Formats: sequence, C-alpha cells, structure tokens
Amino acid sequence: MAAASSNYWEDLRKQARQLENELDLKLVSFSKLCTSYSSSRDGRRDRYSSDTTPLLNGSSQDRMFETMAVEIEQLLGKLTGINDKMSEYTNSAGVPSLNAALMHTLQRHRDILQDYTHEFHKTKANFLAIRERENLLGSVRKDIESYKSGSGVNNRRTELFLKEHEHLRNSDRLIEETISIAMATKENMTSQRGMLKSIQSKMNTLANRFPAVNSLIQRINLRKRRDSLILGGIIGICTILLLLYAFH
Repeated sequence: MAAASSNYWEDLRKQARQLENELDLKLVSFSKLCTSYSSSRDGRRDRYSSDTTPLLNGSSQDRMFETMAVEIEQLLGKLTGINDKMSEYTNSAGVPSLNAALMHTLQRHRDILQDYTHEFHKTKANFLAIRERENLLGSVRKDIESYKSGSGVNNRRTELFLKEHEHLRNSDRLIEETISIAMATKENMTSQRGMLKSIQSKMNTLANRFPAVNSLIQRINLRKRRDSLILGGIIGICTILLLLYAFH
C-alpha cells in the first residue's frame, strides 16, 4: 500500500516536472513572438514613413499568438490540476515527517506554477497593448493618407478658407483693441475734465469767500507804492541840496 502510494506521488511529480518543462519552452517562444511582433511593426512603420509600399498585415503573427496563448493556458490548467492532486495526496498522508517533506515539494511546485502564470499574463498583456497601439497608429496613418490623397483643389480651397478665417479673426482682434484704447482715452479725458472743473470751482469758492482779503491786499500794495514815491522824492531833494551846497 505504501509502495503504491509512493509510486502515485512520484508519478504526479514526474507529470508536474514534464508540464513545467513544456511551459518553460512555450513561455520562451511566446516572449520571443511578442518581441519579434514589436520589432517587425517598428520596421514596417519606418518603411511606411519612407515610401508608399503597401504594408503586410500581421494576421499570421496574431494567429500564432492566439494559438500559443491557448496552448499555454491549457498547460497551466493541467499543471494546476496536478498540483491539486498533489495537495490532496499530502493531506491524506499519515506520516508527519513524510508529510512535511511532501508539503515542501508541493510548495515549490506551486511557486513555479505561480511564476509561470504571472509571466504568461504579463507577456500577454504586453502583446495586446502593443497590438492595440499599432492598430490605433495604423488607423491614424490611413486617415492621413486619405487626406493627402484627396483632391488638390479642395485642399487648396480649404487652406484659403482657413487663412481667410484667420485674417478675419486678426482683424476683429485689432478692432477690439482699438475700441478698448479709445474707451480708455475717453475715460481719462473725462476724469481730467472733472478734476479741472473741481479745481476751478474751489478757486471760485475761495475768491467768493474772502473778498475782504483781496481788498486789503490791494490797499497794502497801493500804500507801498505811495511810500516808495515819497521816499524817492525825499532822496532826490536831499541829493539836489547836497549838490548845490557843494558847488556854491
């Protein structure tokens, strides 16, 4: 009974190692396919930008990708089933020391399965992202080529319409700027006019409020002139008298 059980465990381990080896080879080929897909797309894009040679589609690579993805998923499913059977066997084993060794082996196979599954999903996601990006770029290129291959007259008319539209926009912008400057000048002149009127009214108010001051200032000026005339006359008479006395 123990020998049969041991043979069953060894058979499961042999199947697991065989599936792991197949998965390893498949994943390497799968990764090379994704790399060659990206490189071939880049090369075709360079040729496309240099001339007008029709592109070869990547349908063959897409079919190969789908086929390999299905095969890898099947192998992963089989390896998962083998790991489940190994887990059931370890749970039914009765010897503690043997059970611990089996659990260690099972954990190692589970880690390998997890690594292969992660690597497969990562490579598949990268491939799908590259293909989606290339499809979008191809669509954009087709739109550009269809636009370039259109009628030259229509393109010329479109360019003229666009230029005329741009000229009209520039004219509208210049008119708006001129109107803004004129409005600002008008506001400044109105403000200055108001300030001048305010100063004039204040001056008139001061003149009307202090008429006596103006009269007093005028009287003071008249008296100063009179005093100056009297002083000048006295100085002149004194000078004449001094001259007469000197030459007498």
